[in-house]
Amino acid sequence: MYSTSSSILGKPRLLMIGCGDVGLRLLPILVKTHKVYVLTTQESKLALFRSLGVSPFVGNLDDGKSLKKLAHLAPSVIHLAPPNQEGHKDLRTRNLLRTLSQGGLTKTLIYVSTSGVYGDCKGDFVDETRVVAPTSPRGQRRHDAEQQLRSWAIHHQVRVSILRVPGIYAGNRLPIERLKAGTPALREEEDVYTNHVHADDLARMILLAFYRAVPQRVMNASDASWMKMGEYFDVVARTFDLNLPKRVGFEELRTQVSPQLLGFMKESRRLKNERLKEIGFRFTYPTVNHFLDAQKKLQK
Repeated sequence: MYSTSSSILGKPRLLMIGCGDVGLRLLPILVKTHKVYVLTTQESKLALFRSLGVSPFVGNLDDGKSLKKLAHLAPSVIHLAPPNQEGHKDLRTRNLLRTLSQGGLTKTLIYVSTSGVYGDCKGDFVDETRVVAPTSPRGQRRHDAEQQLRSWAIHHQVRVSILRVPGIYAGNRLPIERLKAGTPALREEEDVYTNHVHADDLARMILLAFYRAVPQRVMNASDASWMKMGEYFDVVARTFDLNLPKRVGFEELRTQVSPQLLGFMKESRRLKNERLKEIGFRFTYPTVNHFLDAQKKLQK
């Protein structure tokens, strides 16, 4: 049985649920101040986590029995895991909260959600007071997770903060292969506004939200690029001397892209991010163009 003490050897305990690219950017910072545990489904990553000074646990949010070790582990939780792939409910978050409730130890939880919960806003500017209206199953599952977390937090007196995240990019997360493949983009009159955040900036947002966010607060974790999707593809192509994508109509495009990407092309919004000032956040890359300009300088 794990001790319910909130610290070990002087360091407070923190549990990270899921750890992909953004989580790996967070870990080197977190291990300086916390004893960090990570729940992962990937045994192949165990050696990597241990080399970073992290204690990993193999478990699966789809299997509640595999989560028992988490119940009494840490008072702070950063929830980065995606929902299940099907349905309109996030059963994974339900299993996690059921487990955390058994321990009664959790005091702070940060949840990384998606801006997809807003649905199609017809290109409007969107702040956190807008009524959510998810249209895609993915957005509906995230909305369900948000509702679960906020209700659970009130009942258990936990400080929950929710970050609604748009498209994440970084040097290793650009649409280079898509451009090389010659996949077309929507023509201007049918194109949609998209929103972006650099993975490093997102990692710092999560960290600052953990320390500074107002309880039960939602924040748009987005920069202010406000680019149309085709424009985004164009600027990436120019940066790396690739051919600009051909522009076509929606009906033609639907036969050439994945259903997931097509779903993004049905939603248009421009996220406002004023609440990030509440946690004192400053962007390293205020827009996609700031990052791509830095990439151009590296190429010279």
